[in-house]
Amino acid sequence: MSETPDKSMMDDKASTAAVLREKEEPKTRGRRRRKVSYLTINKIEYVDYKDVQTLRRFINDRGKIIPSRQSGNTAKQQRMIARSIRRARELALLPFVVREQVDRGGGPRRERYQGYDRRERAPQPSQAPQEAPAATESSAE
Repeated sequence: MSETPDKSMMDDKASTAAVLREKEEPKTRGRRRRKVSYLTINKIEYVDYKDVQTLRRFINDRGKIIPSRQSGNTAKQQRMIARSIRRARELALLPFVVREQVDRGGGPRRERYQGYDRRERAPQPSQAPQEAPAATESSAE
């Protein structure tokens, strides 16, 4: 008889542990595989500033350097890419800024301050000189 209560307790603990494991499982699903760098895949050891085609892969459409979390570069590769891009920009092989604006849709641009009118804020030229001389005349007397 002493074995029966022990087994029931062990079964309760086992079922509780199984339930806890089921609850914890979704937390581990959020992990994603690390992105592999273009340089690593193609076994490129060094990127020179003259290799513009390779450097363009690491610049977005506005001319900014893509961060390593998007490109998958290691820290060492990212420093090498950034250094090469900066040198290529100095020699005008790559642009500093791309000025070409793409229409992103959306419609007419809305005012920053609704209900604000520039004409209301601008001082009237006829009002300003009238107030100033009135103040000087009263102080002169």
